[in-house]
Amino acid sequence: MSTPYVVRVARESADREACFAVRKDVFVAEQGVPEDVEYDAHDAGAVHVLAVAEDGTPLGTGRLLHGAAAAAKNGGDPAVGSLGRLAVTRRARGLGVGAALVRAIEEAARGQGLTAVDLHAQTHALGFYERLGYEAYGPEFPDAGMPHRAMRRAL
Repeated sequence: MSTPYVVRVARESADREACFAVRKDVFVAEQGVPEDVEYDAHDAGAVHVLAVAEDGTPLGTGRLLHGAAAAAKNGGDPAVGSLGRLAVTRRARGLGVGAALVRAIEEAARGQGLTAVDLHAQTHALGFYERLGYEAYGPEFPDAGMPHRAMRRAL
């Protein structure tokens, strides 16, 4: 049985635009995150991944921050990447797209020589990340008006 989607690093401008469109649908339209909060200066230097259906429809995205951008988010460790902006469209939920995106981001992190991946998970998504090997640490905190927890997985 073939997989109904592929996940790839978004190297072309059209792929990056598709990543931003998925984020707009999920975070801005569905969750009410202000656009000026959703898009930031880190987007330019991040590794973006994109899941697309066989017909080319964008299904999900995520990004990896590395270097100084990641260290600023994870407490100063340049060997730890920062997974963020993971979004899956309504159409694609339940198909394994989110897990495939996380694994692609982890592979990109390994390619950058990173030893772990950190993330800030919305609290309703803690179980999803725990099933993928992430462990929560620290207290709950608000981000874009929603409760989050920090999580990390060694690579």
